[in-house]
Order: sequence, then structure tokens, then C-alpha cells
Amino acid sequence: MAKRVIWSLGAQKDKKEILAYWSERNQSNRYSRKLNQLFKEAIQLLREHPYIGRATDVASIRIKIVKDYLLIYELTENSINILSVWDGRQDPSKLEEIIK
Repeated sequence: MAKRVIWSLGAQKDKKEILAYWSERNQSNRYSRKLNQLFKEAIQLLREHPYIGRATDVASIRIKIVKDYLLIYELTENSINILSVWDGRQDPSKLEEIIK
């Protein structure tokens, strides 16, 4: 059975900022739309196969890679909670704050 997906406020903000950055940088929404579609496809895949993401040191938290971004999510019995959309090119030590 597919699980319900819940986006945290922080993850919503992360995604919005990423898409806005690419729209402004490219002076076009084309890449942002494509990237957003990739996020949607990854979420649908997670709904159907929640353990497909890479495991972390925290048992309930996993990571799904989408291009240069990491969808960091927590599995519960009934839902998939998206905690953050992380740019994988950032300092990895900052990522520890999200996963803990």
C-alpha cells in the first residue's frame, strides 16, 4: 500500500528556494519545471517503494538522490515525511543537523 507523503515546512521552503534560484539564474522556468517534475517522480517512487532510498545512521531516515539534490525523508508506519531537499554540493557537515 502506498504511504501518504507529508512535506515539512522546511522541505517546502527548500524546494521553493531551489526552483526560484534556477528560474532566476536561467531567466527561464524551463529547468525549474523539469527539476520539479523529477522531484514529483521521485516522491511517487518513494510512495510505492519507501525503502528505495539510501539508509542513514538513523534507522528511520533515508535519502533519495534527485540530480544534485537529496530528498531527506523519515519513514513512519503510515507516512513518508520529507524533512529537507538538500543541495548535495553543500558542506556535508551541515547535513548532520538535519539527520539528527
